[in-house]
Amino acid sequence: MSGSKQEGAGGGCGRAMGLLVRGAGQVVRVAAEGVKVKLRGDMEDLAIVSATKDQGVSVAVDEAGVIATIGLDREVEAAFPGAKWREVVEAKGGVVIPGLVDAHTHPVWAGDRVHEFAMKLAGATYMEVHKAGGGINFTVEHTRGATEDQLLHLLLPRLHRMARAGTTMAECKSGYGLDVENEMKMLRVLEKARPLAPLTISSTFCGAHSVPKGLTAEEATRLVVEEQLPAVKAAVDAGKMSVDAVDVFCERGVFSVEQSRAILQAGRRLGFLLNFHADELNPLGGAEMGASLGAEAMSHLEEVSKEGIAAMAEAGTVAVLLPTTAYILRLPTPPARDMIEAGVPVALGSDFNPNAFCLSMPLVMHLACVTFKLTLNEALTAATLHAAHALRKADTHGSLQPGKMADMLVLDAPRWEHLVYQLGGADDVITHVIKAGRVVHTRPNPAAPSATP
Repeated sequence: MSGSKQEGAGGGCGRAMGLLVRGAGQVVRVAAEGVKVKLRGDMEDLAIVSATKDQGVSVAVDEAGVIATIGLDREVEAAFPGAKWREVVEAKGGVVIPGLVDAHTHPVWAGDRVHEFAMKLAGATYMEVHKAGGGINFTVEHTRGATEDQLLHLLLPRLHRMARAGTTMAECKSGYGLDVENEMKMLRVLEKARPLAPLTISSTFCGAHSVPKGLTAEEATRLVVEEQLPAVKAAVDAGKMSVDAVDVFCERGVFSVEQSRAILQAGRRLGFLLNFHADELNPLGGAEMGASLGAEAMSHLEEVSKEGIAAMAEAGTVAVLLPTTAYILRLPTPPARDMIEAGVPVALGSDFNPNAFCLSMPLVMHLACVTFKLTLNEALTAATLHAAHALRKADTHGSLQPGKMADMLVLDAPRWEHLVYQLGGADDVITHVIKAGRVVHTRPNPAAPSATP
């Protein structure tokens, strides 16, 4: 079991440093220096630094929370003679991996949908639940009725649960407001959460998540383009919030391919990344459309065509796959192996929302391996480097390299694979969650085994 303490490592008036993690059996860097995306077979190479017989591996972090170096314990100690470390974590032969990145979540909402679970188990489809007054519009009604403080009070425990399961960065969408007032409310809640959350938030505007009651899809498209997007852009330009991307639910019965194109093009003109729902329930050609716009990422893709896969590979678009949603809705699995073999960067997300209540990326990785046929190494790449790349943050996050942010997990295990192998056991496997060089979660000491008479 690893531990942490405050200490000055070495004597004298050495350089003031941030965090030192030492004595690891493995440091899984995921990628070599400078690598932001790994295609096809390269996803298997995790650039692991292993301990020797007489010394472990250390990660040194500077005061700004940036990784300074990774190497064997004595090499790192020699590189910083007399350094005064703000904190030292003893890995005790365990494993250090990058913090997990959740590339698709909907965490701001009020009103759970537990009552719909039985409907789905009885065979109701997603769209049947939607037409019966459930689904997104049910959550919209409850979210519109909640105050910002109430939504923040609901959001923060969810983010803390994500962090305890190893997530250090999450893409967080709006999308349960569907009008200017309430979409902006949701984005302000995300902004308020930033300094309070134990993880990094990448905000996405998703005002085109559903067609509001009383409007046609064409009317809703116009309102998103002419009212909602300009309001978001004005708030960003005024320094009131940070929003990275725009999203739309491109699906039959929601927003058509052409309506989605109009929304995405409007977002691009305003300088936002394009990161949207495509080809989940029906093969509409959303992937081909998104690739033609140079979309940074598309999610779901259960019904993506071969032509869509080829277009995504050519455009460099990241496929964000969501195993929990396909599992809960009993959807066909997306052609993950075809995507990887075609050269599409594949990432993973939890799709946390009232329909798919999952806050654990290790569980997502397990499902991806079992149901989508990813290898363990591919799943780790997809849940770190490629998920960060989907958000265009792989230059600073997603792998352990000097110069990148020190977002790390320390595992109480001889191999990193235990994080995925121990189904549902992430809270026990993870001893420390480290965000920007600071420990934000420590596993409570496990109870000592009782004596056997």
